[in-house]
Amino acid sequence: MSKGQAFQPELLLPVGNTEAFYAALKGGADAIFLGLRNFNARNRASNFTPWQLSAIVKEAHQHKVKVYVTLNTVIRNLEINTLIDTLFILSQIKPDAVIVQDWGVVYLIRKFFPQLTIHASTQMANHNSIGANYSKKMGIERVVMARELTKPELEKIAKKSQVELELFIHGALCYSFSGMCLFSSFLGGASANRGQCTQPCRRNYTQSESENYFFSLKDNQLIEHLPFLEQLKIDSFKVEGRIKSAEYVYQVATAYRTALDYPEKREEAQLQLKTDLGRDKTDYFYGNKIKDAITQASNTGLFLGLVSNLEDKSIQFTSKIGLPESCRLRFRSKENDQQVVLKVNEMIRDENNYTFESNNQSIQIGDEVYLAGLRMKFPTKLNTNGIDLHERCPMNKQKSIKAKISHRLQKGKTEIYLRIDSLAWMRKIRIEDYDAVLLQLSKSELAEFNPKLPFIQKNKNKIHVELPRFIPEGDLEFYRNTIQRIYSAGLTHFFLSHLSQKDFLPRGAQFSTNENVYAFNDAAVQLLKEEGARKHIYPLENDIVNMSKGTDHNGIVPVYFFPYLFYSRMPVQANKDEYFVDKMGEKFRKIVKDGITIVLPEHPVSLTQYKSKLERYGYQRFLIDMSTTAPSKNTPRTIVRKFKASEQIQPASNFNFKRELK
Repeated sequence: MSKGQAFQPELLLPVGNTEAFYAALKGGADAIFLGLRNFNARNRASNFTPWQLSAIVKEAHQHKVKVYVTLNTVIRNLEINTLIDTLFILSQIKPDAVIVQDWGVVYLIRKFFPQLTIHASTQMANHNSIGANYSKKMGIERVVMARELTKPELEKIAKKSQVELELFIHGALCYSFSGMCLFSSFLGGASANRGQCTQPCRRNYTQSESENYFFSLKDNQLIEHLPFLEQLKIDSFKVEGRIKSAEYVYQVATAYRTALDYPEKREEAQLQLKTDLGRDKTDYFYGNKIKDAITQASNTGLFLGLVSNLEDKSIQFTSKIGLPESCRLRFRSKENDQQVVLKVNEMIRDENNYTFESNNQSIQIGDEVYLAGLRMKFPTKLNTNGIDLHERCPMNKQKSIKAKISHRLQKGKTEIYLRIDSLAWMRKIRIEDYDAVLLQLSKSELAEFNPKLPFIQKNKNKIHVELPRFIPEGDLEFYRNTIQRIYSAGLTHFFLSHLSQKDFLPRGAQFSTNENVYAFNDAAVQLLKEEGARKHIYPLENDIVNMSKGTDHNGIVPVYFFPYLFYSRMPVQANKDEYFVDKMGEKFRKIVKDGITIVLPEHPVSLTQYKSKLERYGYQRFLIDMSTTAPSKNTPRTIVRKFKASEQIQPASNFNFKRELK
């Protein structure tokens, strides 16, 4: 923006297919975001080939519209070669930016493809000014902020930020902090961090014989708050919806385009959004509306009625709502939540009964029927003629890159790390059984923690304080001062939950990273090493195939833990510590820590039986995580004994260890 020019935020629209691209152009997008057919967090969208993307970039630039490519999943070691080829292709296409989640992708772009501009995905969980400004230091031009920010928090971050900020203003909300949800991965290896989410937050659960959608959020809508957001100079207003229809993209685009260009018509634009066929709306934490943010209507679209009759090659449903002859309908089974979307070209109406032809065998009498979209026509093809791309990165460059991220095994003895979340554990454990103890304390316990106690001082080289995953803007000074107090008492090693937290640390402090800083591949590990991390804990959803294919075996392998399936700022009505059950009979419980709602499985994950196998692969460091478990003398001793004998603990699951993560 040139000096003296009035500030104009960017309107950023989602594009999941060719029709949506043209809908975004017609609707008035300043920029679009879209994905290739790999490495993007919306694998259910149609997405694009490199040649289609190249055609889109060319045409979008002719309309002065920017194109951002989503490369926002974590990368497996087996995929590094494909990732390098993808970055090589993108360097030829020259999109305006690449949106990333994985620190390994950041590393490869910075070192080997510096012509690509980096934006930090919301999956990187930036929720304070420390995270935003650290991103700037790491060569990231823009940060997509977490959706869970309050208005005062966003205002403070905007005033302190040295990097461009992007904010979601419309569309679906995830219950968990983005990048911190393991629920889908836990249920079947379909990781949200890999673009495979099966949306467990949209399912209903039973507790105390009552069935509810505990976690299904309404859709985000911040159109009322545009004037203040414009005053903050938020650089980009983002609309979610890469798996939504082209009609949705056009309708939402035109509404926000009107609201931005003609402030006097904002009420009219807001009325237009009532027919976007999404869920009920909330302005969530930004509008301080969290009490009514959960919806019991988990599906998008306008509810029409129920399937009333099935005849040979025809479906009939009953609805009092008038419909056009052609539209898109969604059918949802109340029994198993299975959903089917059909394009209907012609319907016959007889009073309140609609009939149309279909051979679909999945739809049953009693299924719910939703209007999913109206039939607007947009072009369905892109002109890819004459586009010449080299699909493979030159072999010498690829070998050079792989050599840079190759790691040597640091041979040593087996090390056992223990994580505890309460000072009460200190009276229960034998600290000599462990090479290090990670203190994951609540804010109140951290405030009371006295690092000068004789027992702490005697073992200060073994005791490492761990920082939380979410530190709101208002708590930055508390953590900065607390870390300084602990460091001054001689506890000099900290475990970080977000890489930006290294900026809290006093000069001379050492740090390692926990599983929330995804060390999923050799490139990410290399970045952590170059940033000064002494050690790293591997992600909880990791699998043995991925672990065996990388060259880094020096990290810490979690072998006993209760995974945080949901980690959310959003309170829910499920009773604390009482099990709730899904339709498959799986049991889960909710706990609350420092105002954060955490959902845990009934049984822990245990990989103790694989100790010998892991050691054969070269792994030597292991984590036993007793957080979320009541302090006990016997439990950790039993786990250590089983681990040393490479024996199984029951009842327990092995998460994704044996099944390959999707």
